[in-house]
Amino acid sequence: MTDLIVIGAGMAGMTACLYALRQGKSVTIIEKNAIGGQIAESPRVENYPSVESISGIELADKTFSQIINKGAEFEFGEVTKLEKKDDIFYVYLEDKVLEARAVVVASGCKHRKFNLPNEEKLIGHGISYCALCDGAFYAGEDIVLIGDANTALQYALLLSGYAKSVHIVTLFDKFFGDQALIDNVLSKENIKVSHNLSLKEFVGEDKLEGLVFENTQTHKEERIKTKAVFVAIGQVANNEVFKEFADLDKNGYFVRTEDLSTKTPGLFVAGDATSKKVKQVATAISDGAIAATSACNYLLSLK
Repeated sequence: MTDLIVIGAGMAGMTACLYALRQGKSVTIIEKNAIGGQIAESPRVENYPSVESISGIELADKTFSQIINKGAEFEFGEVTKLEKKDDIFYVYLEDKVLEARAVVVASGCKHRKFNLPNEEKLIGHGISYCALCDGAFYAGEDIVLIGDANTALQYALLLSGYAKSVHIVTLFDKFFGDQALIDNVLSKENIKVSHNLSLKEFVGEDKLEGLVFENTQTHKEERIKTKAVFVAIGQVANNEVFKEFADLDKNGYFVRTEDLSTKTPGLFVAGDATSKKVKQVATAISDGAIAATSACNYLLSLK
């Protein structure tokens, strides 16, 4: 039996873990993918107070070491089911069941896909959703990047260091990221930008050979030959397992309350899995602190 189980070892989940540990609670944190979540894919974090610049992986590793050193237990695996009986939560993994008196879900998001033919087949064969993971494989190539917000802009800057050229394609007629990132991208000689293009097809059988777009203004077809495309068009929530226990909005994100509680006593939510407009490392950390404090107050109420 654990006081608190935290589902998701991104910055929200790890902060929740840290705050609960500092209040003397026993905590188990569960992660099914990489420690740090989305932040681990960021080549540089430059908006974290007191730290001018740090890689996302380093920030995640430092935070993970901090919570482990303070006594957190770690489980690697995917949560397949959640139950609550009386005042006990049962969290099911593939090969075991964990018990706790309170739960914080910080399940984050997964990469949004186009769901076009060939997409699944060509993932890892020219289609990638992580520039940090796969950018070096395409050194010296002409790369296409699809996306218009901060993640896409960061990816473009990272890829420009590897690639012969980076061609950014956006659906709309502008970028939606921080102006500093936009200015940096536009200053790079090997980055080209095309707006108002809607992807219609991934071309290739065993490996990516090109992309087919429709110009949303002229409705003409435009083709781009490339061996690699990086997709950065947002995320979707990972909340299906918990929908019986917490209200979801129309997009599948947890409905937020001020204390990040849910309709199920003892269950709290945090981070990018919630319906918030600003999804940054600073807001993830804030959510983790709030959710853990609320969970600890709930645990006190059980005594």
